[in-house]
Amino acid sequence: MSVNKPHLEFHRVDMNSGWSTPSGYPAGIEQKVLAGSLDEQRRCGSRTRLLRFAPGVFTTEPFVHEYWEEVYLIDGDLTVGNDAAGQGGEPPGAGAPVHATETDFASYIRAHD
Repeated sequence: MSVNKPHLEFHRVDMNSGWSTPSGYPAGIEQKVLAGSLDEQRRCGSRTRLLRFAPGVFTTEPFVHEYWEEVYLIDGDLTVGNDAAGQGGEPPGAGAPVHATETDFASYIRAHD
């Protein structure tokens, strides 16, 4: 699998700008794409992003995805389904509702095979 990501030297990430609410997500969940491009319609590519959750934000439906997803909780308290989140990996077709009790930051890596 080829990876469509730029070569980036180590640099500080601007945590104050570049955040947006992903399509289909409730207000209070924002993403910052760090690298890559994921084409969900053509089922190709990969993307590394940060997600931040406002205190108390939750989803009511699972986000079922057609790609592999790796998640690492950087800071905060996040529940995915009925489980406290820390680190996880989900295959295509998996997904669960999420709930944040405080401000959370998580790193998500998504990729199609």
